[in-house]
Amino acid sequence: MKIKDVCSELEKWAPLALQEDYDNSGLLVGDPGAEVTKVLVSLDLTPEVIGEAVEKKCQMVISHHPFIFRGLKKIIAGTPQYGIIREAVMHGIGLYAIHTNLDNSASGLNRFLCERMGIKDLEVLSPKRGLLCKLATFCPSDHADRVRQALFDAGAGHIGNYDSCSYNLEGFGTFRPSENANPFVGEKNLLHREPEVRIEVIFPAYLEDALTSALRASHPYEEVAYDVYPLANGMPLAGAGMIGMLENPLPANDFLEMVKERVGIPVLRHTSHSAEMIRKVAVCSGSGAFLIANARRSGADAYITGDLKYHDFQESGSLLLADIGHYESEQWVKQLISSVLNQKFPNFAVLISEKETNPVKYL
Repeated sequence: MKIKDVCSELEKWAPLALQEDYDNSGLLVGDPGAEVTKVLVSLDLTPEVIGEAVEKKCQMVISHHPFIFRGLKKIIAGTPQYGIIREAVMHGIGLYAIHTNLDNSASGLNRFLCERMGIKDLEVLSPKRGLLCKLATFCPSDHADRVRQALFDAGAGHIGNYDSCSYNLEGFGTFRPSENANPFVGEKNLLHREPEVRIEVIFPAYLEDALTSALRASHPYEEVAYDVYPLANGMPLAGAGMIGMLENPLPANDFLEMVKERVGIPVLRHTSHSAEMIRKVAVCSGSGAFLIANARRSGADAYITGDLKYHDFQESGSLLLADIGHYESEQWVKQLISSVLNQKFPNFAVLISEKETNPVKYL
């Protein structure tokens, strides 16, 4: 097993293209080709965590928060970054961050948090835009099934809870092979008319290279005609936050007590509430003030997140805000990453960091 193999599986689950512009996810330090037999998973990468990795002889640390975030201009002894990089390089430890790309994945931490709260019928609260494209191609009718399947296998045709989605239109194409051509059908220097199917599929933009490679490999023509269109549609399975329905609607006070119990916190900050029963709930792990308006527009009765400010509470309107804390909302990311890696690599040692990294204490 090599570091790049672990990175590849993580990026199939949470593609780097899903991260926000300000983020720094991916392999931050290390040799992608280095051998790895043991990985340590943490929420934060601190000097204590890198020391734990050295002690446990891990060749890779996967953290949720990137320890290089706003760009380093200097690496000077005495800073946390210097110590972490020094230990990683000295002991051959790769450092990987899986941050907002995981936050924006529909199978990421927000889904985990919703399921812990008993929230069902989940949808992405704020789908990402600019990530979808449409591919249209044209092939002989007898080969349409093969080409369609190749596009589906490469990741095209997913719309919400449906896969293998395509639109197909029968028509005919014309072409005249030149003297240097090697035509699949038709004759050189003669105009040919061929019954064809126009196949249209939607796909994430970051899969374009894989998709066009699959198209060329499965298509019978020497020259494959296709168009790629960028779409303004939101991507249903990628974006910030999630929203769904409580499995069992609760009075507001009972709802808040349930949240405290399932998160495992002694206190939480919240607004007053007017709804008699809490049914529809929005969630965003980490810092989620930017989604308050989305939660309100989506008809949520309550919104669970962290890092809310005074004016966020003041301007919440009838929406019940519950601030459970940044660390508290992300504390299970270690178990989530570990479970995904264990499923992919059952004979691989995945250790969960035992170091407490929450800088906020309660008295």
